[in-house]
Amino acid sequence: MKKGYFITFEGVDGCGKTTQMKLLAEYLQNKGYEVVITREPGSKGLGEKIREILLHYDGDVSSDAESFLFLADRAQNIDEIVNPAVDKGKIVLCDRHTDSTIAYQGYGRGVDIKKLTLLNDIAVSGRKPDMTFVFDIDIDTSMNRVGQEKDRMESAGADFFNKVRNGYLEIGKQEPERVKILDAAKSIEEIFKEVSKYTEELFTL
Repeated sequence: MKKGYFITFEGVDGCGKTTQMKLLAEYLQNKGYEVVITREPGSKGLGEKIREILLHYDGDVSSDAESFLFLADRAQNIDEIVNPAVDKGKIVLCDRHTDSTIAYQGYGRGVDIKKLTLLNDIAVSGRKPDMTFVFDIDIDTSMNRVGQEKDRMESAGADFFNKVRNGYLEIGKQEPERVKILDAAKSIEEIFKEVSKYTEELFTL
């Protein structure tokens, strides 16, 4: 059986990660790969219910509670979608994963990162991304791209998102083999050239 891969897409809101994920899916499908697209939060079923709470609940949500909701969604996504697909030799592309929890709840909200890392490890049952793309962009551009209608997470403010951005950059420094930091201010075409190049290199390892 051919080897499956798990590739994740990260960055602050408005960075263009979802666009790049869709482009890579099409690129790989045209090459004959079986591709599965998922997201966190809200892959399907239970995940969609959790996503609704995380993004649209209109009451207070504690930082720890927020973290556990993301982790519950992640465990479901790994068990229901990611592991079965990768084990069958498919390529799974995921919009947000463990690094989002470290960047948003850890660096952004101030939740203990060692604790979050331990909880992430429990949620994913040993499954780590083979490669992660982080699309880095300045926060002014990010907030302009998101627009006026923001969900609960998108409404956290510039100071919060600067912390998140710096968190992603720190993650990239700590794990340069897995995490590829890309300049999201470039054109869609320029960014995708880098995405496809790194992906092809991964497949030849």
